[in-house]
Amino acid sequence: MTTAPERTADLYPTRGAAEVLTPRQDPVVWSQPGAAGPFAPSELSDFERDGFFAIEELITPDEVAVYRAELDRLVNDPEMRSNPRSIVEPTTQDVRSVFEVHKISEVFAKLVSDPRVVGRARQILGSDVYVHQSRINVKPGFGASGFYWHSDFETWHSEDGLPRMRTVSVSIALTENYATNGGLMIMPGSHRTFLGCAGETPKDNYKKSLQMQDAGTPSDDALTKLAEAHGIKLFTGRAGSATWFDCNCMHGSGDNITPFPRSNVFIVFNSVENAAEEPFAAPVRRPDYIGARDFTPVK
Repeated sequence: MTTAPERTADLYPTRGAAEVLTPRQDPVVWSQPGAAGPFAPSELSDFERDGFFAIEELITPDEVAVYRAELDRLVNDPEMRSNPRSIVEPTTQDVRSVFEVHKISEVFAKLVSDPRVVGRARQILGSDVYVHQSRINVKPGFGASGFYWHSDFETWHSEDGLPRMRTVSVSIALTENYATNGGLMIMPGSHRTFLGCAGETPKDNYKKSLQMQDAGTPSDDALTKLAEAHGIKLFTGRAGSATWFDCNCMHGSGDNITPFPRSNVFIVFNSVENAAEEPFAAPVRRPDYIGARDFTPVK
């Protein structure tokens, strides 16, 4: 007789009858002090305090041109438009995001394994890492919609089954990020409190949430209190700049009504010691191209 594996305790309850605030149960920086890597000790300290760290030039202008050309190729490929990995803008029907780009593009696969990129992920998470999610995002001018306030971990925990906060994201700008074209906003320090949202997760929620959020959306009252406590940081920077941020940062972005497009490549690294389990608050897993089930470490 065999028994089912024991379920990991749910340290971060969410998607229940009411919102629940839970103090963070996990480290922010998992590596030992002085661990080797691209981040200086002071930069890791800033990341631990704020939940993010911005780099003025992670990749060079020549490299930006290569990645931007690959982004343009993918979003303009007619076959990619019909691929389930592509998310279409509701208003314009333009391609908004393409997921799992490190699997479908050799160009982005090389970026994922670049020591400037994966080295920082290993340094933060204190272990080998795999890619939980990768995507390119396109926010063209004149009306591209934003993304409402949320914690990525709330979704990755409830719908993908990540048990602990041992996950980090990097957003690498492929166009200029102005203060006006729908840039990333984060509440500094918000990563230290988990906001469990109210409401059940519909089946196949990802089909709607990747275009417009519903389940997993914080209340206005909770967001007001978090903003009053932490403030809001808006990120600007040239193409090639990057923002590393913790999985539990409360963040979002506004609509882009300017003529200036905003595009980026977004990579989520998870510790191999924090592999996804069954969803904690959803009826079924999301597809592998959104929440990976291949836990092979990045080499």
